[in-house]
Amino acid sequence: MASSERLQQLIQDWLKWDKNPTTLSEIQELVKKNDEKELRARLENRIAFGTAGMFLLGPMKAGFSCMNDLTVIQASQGLCIYVSDTIPNALNSGVVVGYDGRYNSKEFAKYTAATFLSKGYKVYLFSKVVPTPYVAFAVTELKAAIGVMITASHNPKDDNGYKVYWDNGCQINTPHDKGIAKQIQLNLEPWNVCAFFLDINANELLSGSSVVDPLDTIVNSYNSKITSYSVGNSGVKLANEKIVYTAMHGVGGEYTKLAFEAFKLPPFVPVPQQYTPDPAFPTVAFPNPEEGKGALKLSIETAEANGSRLILANDPDADRLAVAERNTNGTWKVFNGNEIGVLLADWAWQNARRAHPDTPANRYFMINTAVSSAMLKTMAKHEGYRCDETLTGFKWVGNQARKVIDEEKLNFLFAYEEAIGFMYGDVSLDKDGVRCAPIFAEMALSYYAQGHSCEDHLETLYKRYGYHISRNRYFFCYEPPKMVAIFDRIRNGRNFPTKCGRFEIERVRDLTVDYDDAYPDKKARLPVSTSTQMITFWFKNGGIATLRGSGTEPKLKYYVEMIGQDKQVVEKELAELVDAVIQQFLRPVENELTPPKDD
Repeated sequence: MASSERLQQLIQDWLKWDKNPTTLSEIQELVKKNDEKELRARLENRIAFGTAGMFLLGPMKAGFSCMNDLTVIQASQGLCIYVSDTIPNALNSGVVVGYDGRYNSKEFAKYTAATFLSKGYKVYLFSKVVPTPYVAFAVTELKAAIGVMITASHNPKDDNGYKVYWDNGCQINTPHDKGIAKQIQLNLEPWNVCAFFLDINANELLSGSSVVDPLDTIVNSYNSKITSYSVGNSGVKLANEKIVYTAMHGVGGEYTKLAFEAFKLPPFVPVPQQYTPDPAFPTVAFPNPEEGKGALKLSIETAEANGSRLILANDPDADRLAVAERNTNGTWKVFNGNEIGVLLADWAWQNARRAHPDTPANRYFMINTAVSSAMLKTMAKHEGYRCDETLTGFKWVGNQARKVIDEEKLNFLFAYEEAIGFMYGDVSLDKDGVRCAPIFAEMALSYYAQGHSCEDHLETLYKRYGYHISRNRYFFCYEPPKMVAIFDRIRNGRNFPTKCGRFEIERVRDLTVDYDDAYPDKKARLPVSTSTQMITFWFKNGGIATLRGSGTEPKLKYYVEMIGQDKQVVEKELAELVDAVIQQFLRPVENELTPPKDD
């Protein structure tokens, strides 16, 4: 079909299928203006799927490339058919549907539920906003076939997303993502449920016997099970200090409060302006606690007003955790994801040894991702437990944990990725900022009772295992072809560079073109994806540098780590290596890359 004919067909399909007056009028107005460029952008490509754990993720606008009623219905139809064909007894096992506090999240959740109901599924539809970790937990707790969470996590306010969990409680991965995408393409025209749903009262459709609100069951079960990670009854002394908490305008406040109560911790001091869900995120430029002191400004003000030295922050869907601690000189240390991960890994290990001293170390395992610090591997080698590496994203982490637990019967302790995602214990196999908040609180209070801080303990770990200091940042790269060109120039037809600045390279792994010269066959051992760019360099002096394109944002990210026993030497060499990586590999001036605003 010719390009113009295809566009006209897509316009007709949209005008026929979309029943939402707002998004329908958006396309009608573009047609009236004859805005072909925007129409093509909205209609010719489908919304991206299968990236960074989100099955769908995009701006809430009209068009097949965006998040809206129609694309949510289409995704639900394809998912519904695929699950029916793939999972035995799926209709009776049912689907869990949750949603966060963003614009349209509740409506998208209802369309999802209605689609599954129309095919005879039992639906567990939460009656109010919940954290993403509750959906992951509910899938296995209720023995459901799948779970769907409507959220865009920490993305800007105009975005939304559609996250899918399989029956093992893990985010979907290959081959399920491809199978679902195929069924979506085969079921683009809305079923009668679409018109049916719009023509009647929503509550009538969703109040039948096949719809169950799992909220009370999941709240009680979740908070009962996470107490197995508390040290409150094991004789560990905890200081009596105030802790400040922010929900970052998301859904975590009420649920993290319940988690603190389950651990029998004193109530935290909330940041009042950010405690209740608000889809406008009015007090932050980006609702992402990973952005550091800028995002934590109100938290720091609240902590200083209340004499608290510890801040815990969830992102808007509460699956991630940020931490800041006040130093004795009054300045604030915002821990990065690697630092929080190492602290929690050590805490998990010490608690396991204390609780089960006779269990051999090699019966335990932890996981981190390819762009996270090598320190967890160093700790594992020193202590005797196992550390597995996966690709970035908890769709890889969770499924690897499930595989090792089921097939090798090892005891899972902890996993993390540097983007402040942490999975402590196996009550659910996805990152969870709700349960990690009281776990980190207990850990910090135990150190405070001993007269030192979390940063002090981190220094102790560095002295024990070696300094592993990282610098992770990004440049904006708004043109996908340019991103590919930058990486292609680096790989130079697989004639990879042997030096970066003065630093000699001893190993290269390219997970885009299936290359790793650490092995005789020069094949990568981690999964390969030709649609994403990712190269890692290991240097003779112990440094590691990874370059990758983000799966959800127009960012070219770099992760650089230096390892050694002398902190000053490590920091000096790290700064020099970071500069060499930027100037030789990324070339931001030549490639017209945009640095973050705070740089």
